[in-house]
Amino acid sequence: MSKKDYYDTLGINKSASEAEIKSAYRRLARQHHPDVDKSAGAADRFKEVSEAYQVLSDPGKRKTYDQFGKAAFDPSAGSGPYGPGAGAGNPFGGGFRTYSYSTGGQSGFDGDFGGFEDPFELFSQIFGGGSPFGGRAYQRHPTYQMEISFDEAIHGATKAIEFQEEGGRRKRLTIKVPPGVDSGTRMRFSGIDIVFRVSRHPEFLREGPDIFSEVTLNIPQLVLGDVVEVKTVQGKVNLKIPAGTEPGSLIKIKGRGTPKLGSSSTGDHYVRVKVEIPKKLTSTERELYEELANLKGKKKGWF
Repeated sequence: MSKKDYYDTLGINKSASEAEIKSAYRRLARQHHPDVDKSAGAADRFKEVSEAYQVLSDPGKRKTYDQFGKAAFDPSAGSGPYGPGAGAGNPFGGGFRTYSYSTGGQSGFDGDFGGFEDPFELFSQIFGGGSPFGGRAYQRHPTYQMEISFDEAIHGATKAIEFQEEGGRRKRLTIKVPPGVDSGTRMRFSGIDIVFRVSRHPEFLREGPDIFSEVTLNIPQLVLGDVVEVKTVQGKVNLKIPAGTEPGSLIKIKGRGTPKLGSSSTGDHYVRVKVEIPKKLTSTERELYEELANLKGKKKGWF
């Protein structure tokens, strides 16, 4: 994964429109393609451009990147709950601790690319076919865009589609959607390519097999610790909040993410901790906070 900022890689600002992102990718893809640019490092520059386009052309991934940076897309990020890499492994950024919690029990071009099925298809429009990284040409097949819900993508579903074949004959297929597909996943059924488009969830953010959500806690809960109920795609979990948890910390619930497509394993669920600061205090609460402030050597006007 490139260390450069994706916006800098494409030479655009953070308010760039989808059209500006696509235009920048087209220009840089032409400029740095190894068949055009014979200088050393051309292939690496081309891959950096493609990586940036993969994220910024997808509205969901772009939002994640803008909020949390590259760590949310780095499969190598993460470590033990208090190990040396705990801060670096936090996909929400900020250098906070990442806790691990167990209930017992891919980068790549797989996103929604703004109307194009993947960067290779956009590439073929620029150069007339062929993979940007060498190898055989990208082969087109009849394609059907299938819209599915977030839950259907996680748990699988059976869907019926009807489409028109060459020659005008209409065909109906029943498709078994396997658990773990994502927006941009392409699968072939009976000679037709199905490209999935997954709707967004109001509470969960998905990155590959991993799920991200947030929980809002009050100050005593963060200081003293607590056990709170949180929702995951696999059901509700009683989540232990360690005493002294910092706002912005990320708690990892192992194995509570989405099934990994084509695998028996699952991703993880990450819960970001937010703090609720009271805007109004009762007289009793104010007295307790002022007493705490005095213990800490603060002035009474602290609150």
